[in-house]
Amino acid sequence: MAAAGAGRLRRAASALLLRSPRVPARELSAPARLYHKKVVDHYENPRNVGSLDKTSKNVGTGLVGAPACGDVMKLQIQVDEQGKIVDARFKTFGCGSAIASSSLATEWVKGKTVEEALTIKNTDIAKELCLPPVKLHCSMLAEDAIKAALADYKLKQEPKKGEAEKK
Repeated sequence: MAAAGAGRLRRAASALLLRSPRVPARELSAPARLYHKKVVDHYENPRNVGSLDKTSKNVGTGLVGAPACGDVMKLQIQVDEQGKIVDARFKTFGCGSAIASSSLATEWVKGKTVEEALTIKNTDIAKELCLPPVKLHCSMLAEDAIKAALADYKLKQEPKKGEAEKK
């Protein structure tokens, strides 16, 4: 008896679904519903994904994380002899907003000097990506990653204690 009732329920549900207007699957995807189109663009087409040689003296690496949500972001910069950032790469484990913030950050630091890159603020990233308040921590992570990568680069530029004593 229960099986017959379940069969009738399935047929009724199918009939309702067939009569209801169909919405393309693309319109139902979570990123399209929950994120601004700029976030979706950076999420679906991330720029500058990858790694640089972290042992290189002209590469700075920043690794930051947000314990509250589990997002982890690695951002690397490559700086030329004149102090200009010529390349940037990222790897992020996190939500679409975290990935988009990382992607945008790498685009923005390229071509800037080390000092200019320090002026990039999370509020600028959040504004560009139209992040809602609940996702502001993603832009904060991106700013922190930039600062950590720049600090690592600057640390590598300081002479080692042994080298400074020899001169």
